[in-house]
Amino acid sequence: MSRMTKAGWRVTISAGAGLLAAALAGEAALAKSTKVGGLYDITVAGLTVGRGTMSLVLQGNAYSAKVGIEPAGIGSVFSTGKGGAEASGWLVGTKVVPSKYTMTSQAASRDFYVSLLQGSGSIRDYEATPAFKPVPDRIEVTKKHRQNAMDPLSAALMPVSSGKAGLSPAACNRKLPVFDGWTRFDIQLSYKETREVSGRGYDGPVVVCSAKWIPVAGHRPGREQVQQMASADIETWLAPMGRNDVLVPYRISIPTKSGQMIVEAAKLKLDGSGTDQAAR
Repeated sequence: MSRMTKAGWRVTISAGAGLLAAALAGEAALAKSTKVGGLYDITVAGLTVGRGTMSLVLQGNAYSAKVGIEPAGIGSVFSTGKGGAEASGWLVGTKVVPSKYTMTSQAASRDFYVSLLQGSGSIRDYEATPAFKPVPDRIEVTKKHRQNAMDPLSAALMPVSSGKAGLSPAACNRKLPVFDGWTRFDIQLSYKETREVSGRGYDGPVVVCSAKWIPVAGHRPGREQVQQMASADIETWLAPMGRNDVLVPYRISIPTKSGQMIVEAAKLKLDGSGTDQAAR
């Protein structure tokens, strides 16, 4: 369990962190502030191993997003790993223009840190520690891989149409190019179905997207974990929160060797006044 718990933190912080953030779109009303916060339960094979928090603030056309993960339930026994990430930038028309991203986490008595400076849709400068050790089978990350790429949180800001049209299959029709400081990968989304959910702060339809994790660079193709993620049938449910053109993740599921890992909303707070995070 300890092995999968640590792997769970890494998967959620990097490949899945973008999905844990929020999905937004369109131009915000001038000077109007929109706030969404949530608590998420993280389970593996039905056992609680962690808890995630999410907050998103949109002020005018500027956004800031934050996620955090910590052990909970049986995960508190087997792991002390925890982490978090923050991103900020602007929405210009229907485009997301990231500015800054930071991530810090701790697992297996090791500290991890990433800082990205972004502009014009590319990574301009970055720092990631610890650095990967050079090995012959690792695909080198080049300057080209950092062009037309975004940090994991900002990559999840998905433009959709206002109103009911935002919950159409088109919401899943996109490929997200992500650079997490160490690796470049894409997340290919495609429409699966529309469902109805209730409770936990939202009652109504959710768009269910299938997600494929596609390794591009920084990976070692022969490694078991890479092959498993590349072949995994990942799924994310998106729900409208707070305004017609805002979607936030309601549920994410990722198959692992120890069973299905599910990140699901336990409590959501919409357009909160005075706070940008759901109260415990």
